[in-house]
Amino acid sequence: MQPLIDHARSFREQSAERSEEFARLAQGQSPQVLFITCSDSRVVPALITGARPGELFELRTAGNIVPPYASQQPTGEAATIEYAVEVLGVTDIVVCGHSHCGAVGALVRGDDLTAVPAVRDWLAHAAPRPEGTVDDPAVTEAVQSHVLTQLLRLRSYPCVEKRLADGRLRLRGWFYEVHTGSVLAHDARTDSFEAL
Repeated sequence: MQPLIDHARSFREQSAERSEEFARLAQGQSPQVLFITCSDSRVVPALITGARPGELFELRTAGNIVPPYASQQPTGEAATIEYAVEVLGVTDIVVCGHSHCGAVGALVRGDDLTAVPAVRDWLAHAAPRPEGTVDDPAVTEAVQSHVLTQLLRLRSYPCVEKRLADGRLRLRGWFYEVHTGSVLAHDARTDSFEAL
């Protein structure tokens, strides 16, 4: 923890040099992209995209899961998606899965998660079980299948459905390779993930 504290202290000192940039951020935010990705500490959206403060609106969940839409029982994820689309007016939503994903790996392997019931119940939102082979430690195929499932889930959100219909919103599926730093994007024409 100490290195993180030390960096936070030096960041404050360095921030004085960027006071105009921070003053602009205090006026509000206008990101163009909602970036939905896993909570995994190896996935750093700003590092992957080169985004500056204020450019990405982030939603991080275990396994980058988009829960089914239910207006009677709103979730923090649904509120974040709705706010990004309706209030911030993002033009793109990226769902970014990643290699070596523990959540998707647990689903593919059928791991016993009784010791972590909240995790087990959260991962139940990922149904159907992602397609993929149990012996692939990177769970590449399974994560890519899982990303596409989450994109379909997004389409069921009324705010997303409306903006897709009138052309004000685009959905994108990405796959980040932790071990190489490569990013692949789903190409609907070929139904495959291709290098950006």
